[in-house]
Amino acid sequence: MGLNYAYGRGLDKPEAIRLVRDAVERGVTFFDTAEAYGPFTNEEIVGEALAPMRDRVVIATKFGFQDGDATKGQDSRPERIRAVADAALKRLKTDRIDLFYQHRVDPNVPMEDVAGTVKDLIAQGKVRHFGLSEASVTSIRRAHAVQPVAALQSEYSLWWREPEQQILPTLEELGIGFVPFSPLGKGFLTGKIDASTSFAKDDFRNIVPRFSQQARAANQALVQLLATIASARQATPAQIALAWLLAQKPWILPIPGTTKLARLEENLGAASIELSAQELTQIHDTLSRIKVEGDRYPPQLAARAGK
Repeated sequence: MGLNYAYGRGLDKPEAIRLVRDAVERGVTFFDTAEAYGPFTNEEIVGEALAPMRDRVVIATKFGFQDGDATKGQDSRPERIRAVADAALKRLKTDRIDLFYQHRVDPNVPMEDVAGTVKDLIAQGKVRHFGLSEASVTSIRRAHAVQPVAALQSEYSLWWREPEQQILPTLEELGIGFVPFSPLGKGFLTGKIDASTSFAKDDFRNIVPRFSQQARAANQALVQLLATIASARQATPAQIALAWLLAQKPWILPIPGTTKLARLEENLGAASIELSAQELTQIHDTLSRIKVEGDRYPPQLAARAGK
């Protein structure tokens, strides 16, 4: 997403394509996009970048917003899902979508109709697997009863652990994988953001309560915890945050984004860090004493999650 959307000025298309291909050459096999990232331009970047190596990678994209525009509200009518699939196949320069997520649950369309439509697309060979994003336990169960859900994508990190309460137990019960987005807290857990940081005018974080100046100052305690463990392990705070996620369940696959090759390589380094039981206990005990300040979404966006 961040290659061209939501975090200020992204990369020029040739730079973005180069970075995606660099990721493949370093062993990355899973790429996450959506029609709403742009709209459409992110799928075009991913499609062009991965076309020469399509059989080496897994591509996930998403449907669920009116005209592919996240500002217009949800639209998961069956005819819209089918149209998005056909358009995404062209933009992605591929003959199949490996994982097709509903971007947000549409309260106006029964989940059974959504899952049934994706089931038909799977039967046609246009889609391989069905996914949901920011869905509730009820929606997950309703969808899974019609078409097995392969993965749920929702926010999860050291500073947003709400999925541990009901979502993770449900996924484990049903055999559904979990794909945490914003595993680095939209950049905060890297330790590169503090109360004095300013964001570009069109950066999404300007409207996120958790990124207010007051909240950034209050939440530094979490970054200090990561920095302490990172220093002892000769790692970075970002690597420890990712290693913590990887340690939670073997079926969790975080998707950190970046626009920089150095950060890509740093993130990949987390896969070789295995946190000890003592370190995990230290993190758990410290987190229990830290109250994260600020909501993760402004009200209008929070209303879309957990349906």
